[in-house]
Amino acid sequence: MDQGGGVALWPRMEPFLLGALQVAPPTKLSLHYLRKMAAYVRSREGCFPMLGWLMWRHIACGKLQLPEDLAWLYFETFDLLAGHPAEERLEWAENLSQCPSPRELDRQRSKLCVDTLQFLLFLYIQQLNRVSLRTSLIGEEWPSPRSRSPSSDREAKTSSQNKNWDDQAHLSFLQTHLCELLELLVEPGQLSGSGQAVKDSQVSLEALQGLSLLLEGSVSRGRTVHPIHKLLSRAPFQTQAGYSKFSRSFSLHPLLAWLRQALVPNPFGMSTCLRSGKKLAWAQQVEGAMKRAKIARNTHMAPPGSKMVLMSQVFRQTLAKDSDKLAGANVKIHRCSDAFIYLLSPLRSVSLDKCRNSTVVLGPIETSIHIQSCENVKVVCVAGRLAIGSSSYCTIHALTPTRPLLLPGNTALTLGPFHTHYPSLEDHMASVGLAVVPNAWDQPLLVGVEGTIPDPGSYRLLPPTEFCPLVVPFRMEGDTCEVPGGLPSLYQKAHEEREKSVQDWQKMVKDAHLNKEQRRQFQALVEQKFHEWLLESGHRQELDSLIPPCITSQDHSDSDSLEARTNDTRQEGTSIREVGQTRLPC
Repeated sequence: MDQGGGVALWPRMEPFLLGALQVAPPTKLSLHYLRKMAAYVRSREGCFPMLGWLMWRHIACGKLQLPEDLAWLYFETFDLLAGHPAEERLEWAENLSQCPSPRELDRQRSKLCVDTLQFLLFLYIQQLNRVSLRTSLIGEEWPSPRSRSPSSDREAKTSSQNKNWDDQAHLSFLQTHLCELLELLVEPGQLSGSGQAVKDSQVSLEALQGLSLLLEGSVSRGRTVHPIHKLLSRAPFQTQAGYSKFSRSFSLHPLLAWLRQALVPNPFGMSTCLRSGKKLAWAQQVEGAMKRAKIARNTHMAPPGSKMVLMSQVFRQTLAKDSDKLAGANVKIHRCSDAFIYLLSPLRSVSLDKCRNSTVVLGPIETSIHIQSCENVKVVCVAGRLAIGSSSYCTIHALTPTRPLLLPGNTALTLGPFHTHYPSLEDHMASVGLAVVPNAWDQPLLVGVEGTIPDPGSYRLLPPTEFCPLVVPFRMEGDTCEVPGGLPSLYQKAHEEREKSVQDWQKMVKDAHLNKEQRRQFQALVEQKFHEWLLESGHRQELDSLIPPCITSQDHSDSDSLEARTNDTRQEGTSIREVGQTRLPC
């Protein structure tokens, strides 16, 4: 870390991971139009240094010709990154839930303001997922849910289909576009007629606070992480970066050279986590079925906002975890198949990538969950935002205050209401600022490429006749004993009718007055039909994997192990009556 005169700078993970929508942006968010916007906001009262929703809507819809839904999407997404305290988020949710009309809703939204310069940079990094003609022609970026298998681990790690997680892509993006990003921070009078910075352009120290959205660093291999504007408040670095005390600003070109010299890969990024993060052992392994499942994490050493847990190739296993090691982490679940995954902790964000035939039940997600290139996956979550792209035959049961984003490439999605609970769920929701209202799970927003609209027939709302609540099969501490906020009325009615049919069945059996031998034969027949249904539906694996494994002499001394159970050793004669609630590993 000797770059930049003893300073190492790297791209912050979260703006790219959580802020860049995984769809090509509209052409009106190109540098040309953002330069015009940068000049406009500096010259209009009420736009700088803070930008409110009403002025942004005026710019986005009136000047850039963006649909209002898309304008609000960008504004709301940026605000998700802001790190508001949980109490503020809950108060905001309560205020929104009390807006009876669009006019009242707009009045409430008008109270929201964002940092103008940071918002400009946020809009610019939407270019991260722009598909270039050249790379699409050679097949590296063309979005497809059935992409070829990577030929190497490195190819898998840096797959361009998910640049949001690829810290090498973040670094390359900043190295390539750093000059343009700085030009958005320069006052309009210092730019040429084409909007480019002239030779003697200056960037004020206050304006550099905007760049702290994207850059942070440390000094001389230090462990303490600082935003870029804090580092540049130190005299030695100001001198190196071309600071003038007279103008109280930096000369753009020396500043640009200093920043480029100091840029290094993110020491808390996915590449480092895979290479040197803490590896987590498994209680059991599936012999010969696939490569060994991998989990790595950096939560023991990364600062807030950079904590991550990576899970890959969980196959025919049940994984359950409730731990402080997960709390506040960005979680990536990659290439998991025929698995049942329960992560019942408050999380920062979640990404499901290329998973198949699996069920994933998650604790409250403070920012967003993104489901990409998945097939036949069931996801149950409470989340600040839900986004789905290039996925097929997936069912998502969600509680979310924002409209679910349906990105291009989806087929046969089903959206349903959140339908489960676990004892500490409401405490976890409060800790990340998520409330039961508003709940927009059934109001998806279809977002296409370059202003196009995805096929509205790519999704359906779950019919109440197909609804059945999910039970989390683990013993935990806590007070939550029902679905937070209850079920929507139609689904509650369907659930009550299903419960009544069970009661009617039990009454019919009781009224039949069977003798002891008839009851035995009847029970055997019911159990036989039930086991046949379990096998045909695939639920047999889910139940069998919940039975605690026999104690063996295998060493499980790694206290960070996540509990994983397979169904390969189960006997076909196992009775459903043997399956009780399993204690969730800590």
